[in-house]
Amino acid sequence: MTYKAFFTPTFEKQLKQAKKKDKTLSDRLKKSIKKVCENHEAGKPLKHDLKGTRRIHLNPFVLVYSIEGETVAFHYYEHHDKAY
Repeated sequence: MTYKAFFTPTFEKQLKQAKKKDKTLSDRLKKSIKKVCENHEAGKPLKHDLKGTRRIHLNPFVLVYSIEGETVAFHYYEHHDKAY
């Protein structure tokens, strides 16, 4: 089952910036979005303050998302050192 993708305003802005600045990163983000929508449990669940969200690595970045019904909400991506 394929889940529907939802982008938060923060993530939409980041995605637009990535398209302009870094084509490789933009392509990696698109592939990861597709992967997560096809298998929403592809990422690892997060704990503590980020409980209820999941992450998938795009070295050196981390893409943070959550599952809400049949929708995958993509919140942001950040360098691993700053993501948590």
